Amino acid sequence: MPAVDDPIALLLEGRYPDPSTGELLRSDARAIVIEDSLAGREAELLTSVGLGRRIALIADEHTYAALGERVARVLRSSFDVQKLVSSGVVHADAETIARLGTEMDPKTDAVVAVGSGTLNDLAKMVAMTRRLPQVVFATAPSMNGYTSVSASISIGGVKRSLRAATPVASFFDLRVLAAAPLPMIRAGLGDSSCRPTAQADWLLSHLVLDRPYRETPFALLAGDEPALFADAAALVSGDLAAMRRLVRTLVLSGLGMTICGGSFPASQGEHLLSHYAEMKHPEGMREALHGEQIAVCALAMARLQDRILAREKPPVIKPSTITRDDVLAHFGAVAGAPCWSELEPKLFDRARAEELTARLASSWDAIRTRIAAVTHGAERMERVLAAAGAPTTPEALGWPPSLLTDGIAHAREIRNRYTFLDFAADTILE
Repeated sequence: MPAVDDPIALLLEGRYPDPSTGELLRSDARAIVIEDSLAGREAELLTSVGLGRRIALIADEHTYAALGERVARVLRSSFDVQKLVSSGVVHADAETIARLGTEMDPKTDAVVAVGSGTLNDLAKMVAMTRRLPQVVFATAPSMNGYTSVSASISIGGVKRSLRAATPVASFFDLRVLAAAPLPMIRAGLGDSSCRPTAQADWLLSHLVLDRPYRETPFALLAGDEPALFADAAALVSGDLAAMRRLVRTLVLSGLGMTICGGSFPASQGEHLLSHYAEMKHPEGMREALHGEQIAVCALAMARLQDRILAREKPPVIKPSTITRDDVLAHFGAVAGAPCWSELEPKLFDRARAEELTARLASSWDAIRTRIAAVTHGAERMERVLAAAGAPTTPEALGWPPSLLTDGIAHAREIRNRYTFLDFAADTILE
């Protein structure tokens, strides 16, 4: 049974108090169930959230073998189940969304995803397109998007975080998750490891540019994240208590994104670096899991943040000199055009640069002290990841040495989020 002050339970009941305003917050989800085993309860769980009878079950051949076959078998006692099981490598892109929508029975009442990141994102978008409720049975603790309002979809070769809908229910069988391939477990830790760097980036944009910022998503994590990071090694030993901490951290991170109406609290500079690597994917480079990439990219961001925050002298903001032609030359005409649209609002003319320089001159100590308080530092983050055997270097992902270096220079051009990548490019650090 959840604790009486469990933030997941409070959000489901509409009784979680916003730490800044006192407003009572509610999740759009009807149920989030995290148990050692859910075997045999699948039909009961779906019935409890009030879905119709006709179900489209979306899986791939691996997730169907891991859990989907069991789910489909139990659901057939109470539901009409259409299986949409993809073979080969499945991509979260517009083409796959269109294909699944075409294959789905027009009389479908609800979409059930059995899988993790890619399949959950595809199911979110198909369900939204058809205006249907969506449910997910997780097969791996590999990412924090299960309960979020966003889906990460490739459009025209550029990864975009699209507005979707929170699944009406998310179900986590810890025994199934603990049996997931170790890289997927480590990926979940990697996706969780970026909370300090993402929070630092988001807080930077708030303190320097007055962009919106909320403490709520980070307050949600305060009860579970410290224990997760303190014993990360237990995750790869089959320990269900450690797996519960990871799943709760992932779930709460997703709920935090949903409360904020976007991925701001969990996707900043480190995700831009990861997306850049995917866009510039050199021929022959192996496919890494999203969370594995985030682990490496979050460490790179932590090192960059550490260096900047260690500077005592206030930085000086430079007027922007990058041009549309520069961006198109680097990314190509097709991908470069949307990148320029994202970057252009972040550029500073001379007047704005001087205004921000004056702000930093008077408040740099307060800014860097406040940001440093939410970070963990690169050394601590590396110890946490290494304890579980998660990758910590570009080489561990099979990346060429230049890929991350180029990303630190150019990944900021992908999206209109102001991070330490922008700050490093925009400032003279004397």
